[in-house]
Amino acid sequence: MTTTPEQNPTTSPGPPGGPAGGAAAVPADAPVPRARRFWSARRIPAALLAAVVLAAAGLLLYDVAAVRADRSAMSWRRRLAHALATRPLDDVVIVAGASVAVLLGVWLLVLALTPGLRNVLPMRREHTDVRAGLDREAAALTLRDRVMEVSGVQSVKVRVGRAKVGVRAVSHFRALDEVRADVETVLATGIDELGLARPLAPTVRVARPSRKEGKAK
Repeated sequence: MTTTPEQNPTTSPGPPGGPAGGAAAVPADAPVPRARRFWSARRIPAALLAAVVLAAAGLLLYDVAAVRADRSAMSWRRRLAHALATRPLDDVVIVAGASVAVLLGVWLLVLALTPGLRNVLPMRREHTDVRAGLDREAAALTLRDRVMEVSGVQSVKVRVGRAKVGVRAVSHFRALDEVRADVETVLATGIDELGLARPLAPTVRVARPSRKEGKAK
């Protein structure tokens, strides 16, 4: 689970013995703050971009300083300036370079405008200055343990997405309709107890064990 305290200038912290270590609880009649997705820090793309920009700027600054000191410019800069001045705009190299630059720019814009952290599901906000999130793998493991408690269930596979949860159960006795009904009931209770801001839509499939599984056991 991920928790993030938020600074709220309009809310003063509660007493030390209050809930959530002094976090201000939301009154019953007050509107519940909207739980938003967690934003990724994007450390690796930011570090790579900063390293590339720093290296290019440092190399260009060194070459400009060398020219100012009455030295000849580097051969790569002379060739680049000559190519940009003589090549037509529809040249394959120019078009390819422009396409790569556009794709990199679009990628950086997508990283800047999207939250990321798809594996963290936002939870309901019960305090104005505390945000909590639940990892999708942890949610799947919790729901799997709940479904395994249903009588007749032999094995379960649970896959949790951003808005849905898929459950595939194998039942070796009892009627499949009865097992499916019990699994749906337990799953609905388990999803509600997760405390997610947006409840997951369940999809349940119950089947008998295959012949291969029966022979293996």
